[in-house]
Formats: sequence, C-alpha cells, structure tokens
Amino acid sequence: MVLSEADGRVVDLRKAPVDHVLDRVEQRLGTGLDRAGLVRKRRSIGVRTDRDTWVRVERRPWTRAREQGWAGTETAAVLTGVAMPRWVGSAAWRDTGEGAIWRVDETSLLPAPPVGTAVLATGPELSDSWWKALNASLDALAAQPTGRVATPDTEPITQQLVDHVIRTAFPAAMNTRVISWSPAHADLNWANVTGPEFCVFDWEDWGTAPHGLDSASLLAASLAVPALADRVRRERRADLESRDGMVMRLFVLAKIAGSHAHPDDPRVVPARVEAEQLIHALQRL
Repeated sequence: MVLSEADGRVVDLRKAPVDHVLDRVEQRLGTGLDRAGLVRKRRSIGVRTDRDTWVRVERRPWTRAREQGWAGTETAAVLTGVAMPRWVGSAAWRDTGEGAIWRVDETSLLPAPPVGTAVLATGPELSDSWWKALNASLDALAAQPTGRVATPDTEPITQQLVDHVIRTAFPAAMNTRVISWSPAHADLNWANVTGPEFCVFDWEDWGTAPHGLDSASLLAASLAVPALADRVRRERRADLESRDGMVMRLFVLAKIAGSHAHPDDPRVVPARVEAEQLIHALQRL
C-alpha cells in the first residue's frame, strides 16, 4: 500500500530519500546501520545494525497514526506460543514539516530469510514441520486477549469496513455479518514469514479482527500457485470453512478482484471464481 498524505502527496519509501531518517535512527538507538544491505518497501525500510539486530522503520501520516495508535511490534512482545523475533526496543518521532510520524523497532535477527514476496508465483519448498509451526503460532495468537484493533492496510477493521469492501467489489454479496472476532497478525503474506525455519514478523498491524483473517490472507497470497493454495486450504481448513472465515475470504478477495484489479495479477481470475462460490454459499447459511 502506498501512503497518501493529507496534502495529496504519495510517499513510496522504495524511492524517497531516507538517509536523513537512517541518521536519526542511528542517533536514537545508539548503533550503526549496514546501509549497503538496506531493504526498502513501500511503507517501511529495514536494515541490520552493527550489534547484530534488525531495525524496521515505518512512516505513516500523522492523522492515521493518531487515529489507530501504533507500537504493534512492542505490544506483540507479550504474546506467547508465537514464533516471532524478540523485541529489543523502539523509538518514534513526529515530522511536523511533512505531517508524518516515524517509528523504528529493533528486534533480534530473523532465523531465516522471508519465504518470498508478498504474493508468490512459484511454490516454495516448505516442510511438514514448517506448516506445523505456522498452525501452532496462528492458533496460539487467536487464543490470546488484546485491546488492540487490527489494521489491515493500515485501516482499523470494523463490520462497516468489511461490508463496504465486499459490497463495493461484489454487490450481490449478502450475509457478511461477522460473529467471531479474535487476535490476528493482519498482514500475513509470504514476505512476512520465514523459511525453512518458521517465524512471523512485521507486527505493526496486529490486533482483534474477524476470525479467519490471517488464514484468508495467506490463501489469497497463494492463489497464483494452485498447489500452494490447496495446502493452505488443508492446513487452515477450520478457519477457512467457518462462516466468519468465508466472510474473510470474500473480504480479501474483494481487494484482489474488485474494480481496481490489476490486469497482470494472476490471482484475479481464480479470485473471482472463488468469490462467486462464496457469495452463493453465504446466501444459503
């Protein structure tokens, strides 16, 4: 997601100058950064420190951060039974000149590289133990209480948002009321999990969400690889085939296959096929 400021400007951290931000990070954390290994994404940058830790720096418009709060990685540190990097510390500051807020979180290094990009075009080689660790972490996460509200795509998730996203893409969809809510990572995709050793990272959006959001998100990220999508369906069947899981599948499919669908996205056709099936299934419940 590319962040838009209140004045209409668009900020993409893959292209924007960030040296001044990295200078501030080094000053705040008291450590040097390996700038040659910088990982740049649309709304975050990541880099290794000279004390063998990892820092993730994110930029959000001030109005958005003020509305939803932040400190996702810090608050996720209290979770138990979830394979994630160990949180070390954080810093944040407001850029009044640009109407933005920056936050940096320092964690232990990942145990392995990310499995891939957010959306995969080829299937990864993942062991049965990897899938077992994924299931254990997602189930442990869903069972723990939190006062946070999940913010997929940085927007707090509500029943109103779910209805709006689904019906904008699929006007025929009915019966989309959510019954069960539970904690979720809220940005679960193949760029935020590691392999061959499982770990899930980038916790800035986690919080309470409709049950099944994470499983639906991982399935949506796998649709271009049918065998991988089938494996996700088998492993997360309880979530995906529940009523709320079906609503969440429709929710994430709406973001892929709606009016703004990218013509080159190989997931669009299977997403529309699955969405039509879900719409009919939900009408019968």
